[in-house]
Amino acid sequence: MLRCAQTRMTLQGSGGTVFAQCSCGSVALALKGAPIGSFACFCDTCQEGSSRIEALPNAPSVRDPDGGTEYVLYRKDRVAYAKGSELLKDYKLEQNPRTSRVVASCCNSPVMMRFDDTRHWIPIYRARLGPSAPAIQMRICTSFMQNGEVPADGVPSHRGYPPAFMLKLLSSGVAMLFRL
Repeated sequence: MLRCAQTRMTLQGSGGTVFAQCSCGSVALALKGAPIGSFACFCDTCQEGSSRIEALPNAPSVRDPDGGTEYVLYRKDRVAYAKGSELLKDYKLEQNPRTSRVVASCCNSPVMMRFDDTRHWIPIYRARLGPSAPAIQMRICTSFMQNGEVPADGVPSHRGYPPAFMLKLLSSGVAMLFRL
């Protein structure tokens, strides 16, 4: 489980570590190694959760122009709090109470999602990585897109969860199990 780091970390990437920070810089996560992947999700709960975060006072925009919420997935064992963990606040949706959208209360920036189950990954809101954020690799759950038009920009788009996405999750879980 993600725990607050006992030692202070400097916010300079080194040794394959990048940092995800809230808009004002009071909260930071240290992300070690390569992410599992980067994607935009259009499911109904991501749209609802993003809409609720955007309604918070002075909150930044969460959804992309097409209505998707962009995430970068990291294994749980590769995410640590670097600073400001006491500023994080969980928001749950009634239709999905096992998932929390985690917001930095200092500036109402969405930071990550947490699951109350055994999932081995943590979705980090892509905007929190700033210029070091990887490009979106795919769009998922596009069947929930409000306008129904998938952009013709070369990014693979899937109506649900494609096998390639599920395979990435499965292989990252196996790698985590064997500490690879």
